[in-house]
Amino acid sequence: MKKIIWIAVTIILLYGINYCRKSFPIISGYGAKNMCSAVFLAHRNEQDVRTQELGFFPMKLGTFKVNYQDSSVTGSVFGFAACKAIFRHRLGATLVNEITEDELRKQHFEIPDKPMVPTENIYFPAGDKLPDSIPKGVDLEKLKTVVQNAFVETDEKKLIRTRAVIVLYQGQLIAEQYATGFDKNTPLLGWSMTKSVTSALMGILVKNKELNIEAPAPVPEWKDTQDPRHNITLKNILQQCSGLQYEENYGKSSEATRMLFQKADMAAYTAACPLQDKPGSVFYYSSGNTNILSRIIRQTVGDKNYYSFVYDSLLYPLGMYHTTIEPDGSGTLVGSSYMYAPARDWARFGLLYLNQGFFNGKQIITKEWVQQTTTPAACAQKGNYGFQFWLNAGEKNKTTNREYPSAPTDMFYADGYEGQRIFIIPSKKVVVVRLGLTQYKNWNSDAFIRDILSCF
Repeated sequence: MKKIIWIAVTIILLYGINYCRKSFPIISGYGAKNMCSAVFLAHRNEQDVRTQELGFFPMKLGTFKVNYQDSSVTGSVFGFAACKAIFRHRLGATLVNEITEDELRKQHFEIPDKPMVPTENIYFPAGDKLPDSIPKGVDLEKLKTVVQNAFVETDEKKLIRTRAVIVLYQGQLIAEQYATGFDKNTPLLGWSMTKSVTSALMGILVKNKELNIEAPAPVPEWKDTQDPRHNITLKNILQQCSGLQYEENYGKSSEATRMLFQKADMAAYTAACPLQDKPGSVFYYSSGNTNILSRIIRQTVGDKNYYSFVYDSLLYPLGMYHTTIEPDGSGTLVGSSYMYAPARDWARFGLLYLNQGFFNGKQIITKEWVQQTTTPAACAQKGNYGFQFWLNAGEKNKTTNREYPSAPTDMFYADGYEGQRIFIIPSKKVVVVRLGLTQYKNWNSDAFIRDILSCF
């Protein structure tokens, strides 16, 4: 009996050690990165971030020290697995992984200055001025009530924490509300909504005939024609059917968590993954795929033009003057996850797609790209994914099988962790942005969009 107990205790101990070995670096990295971005980029109160963003298990196990002298945050768990994130002006926060802090701080990137535009005197979406009237056909009082209800907490323990809601109709901002402590200037993390922005950047390069989505993806690790990964096309990656062996799981140590919180070159890490399925045959949502796309963008335009391409070709033409996409340790933007933008900037991005790629007198991306983006991938059997956007088309011959049964089938949306959404509904001429910190998956987003649409 003693032997059995000893064996059981040993197994439990070994399991615990292995769990700590794998999990502690993830906890340290997640906490340090998010605290650093929130405090130094979004100018949030440190204690609020501890209570809200990091106030859940297992993040409560971590200790996160903010250094206001060098704009950094160091995280650890019981003194182990220390990890540091540093903030750099106009770049945001980056974890110090597989590269020294000195090397990271010496990196230099040419970021173009934002245009000197008096946004307060220019009407939205080009600026921030709002008109005194709204288009006909809107029950404005009902809409205000619906928006206000999105901020009401019904469970004191499981908060939905809506932080911003914006509703656009016919290109006009007709409803807007923020939680206490947030306003129209607060940059908010979009998490995986960043993937949709990366897709738009790809669309610009395709428009310029610099990339062909039907061709094998120009990934250095796959250039050998004998490598089965050589057959992965850009379209396969855009549609999340690359076939790479990769696990998108944030509840444990996985390829996704190791990539985001332990790797300097996230795209190289993912590109090294072996092939598991035939390219184009299986849909599997992967942040790693998107970071490969992000590096392809960098390699296509070149290091010298990389940041200017992102800002001058997309963000600035959309009036997204207060948006930051943060880089990894190699300097490649984390196109899967790390874009901070005020709610109005997220709304501007949604409006680009509502208007078929046309914005403020310019065709930023082609109508064909938007059409391809909103066409269900053959590998996505539920008709729910296009080019880095989620779709509401439904399963073929069974359109009732949809994530949003209360919304039209032409709705498509950018979707981010903890309840970030940009809903784009062409048939209703509506864009809805919702940003928050919903950590318990208890926000009824279908009812939310249903109630919004009932106002038109």
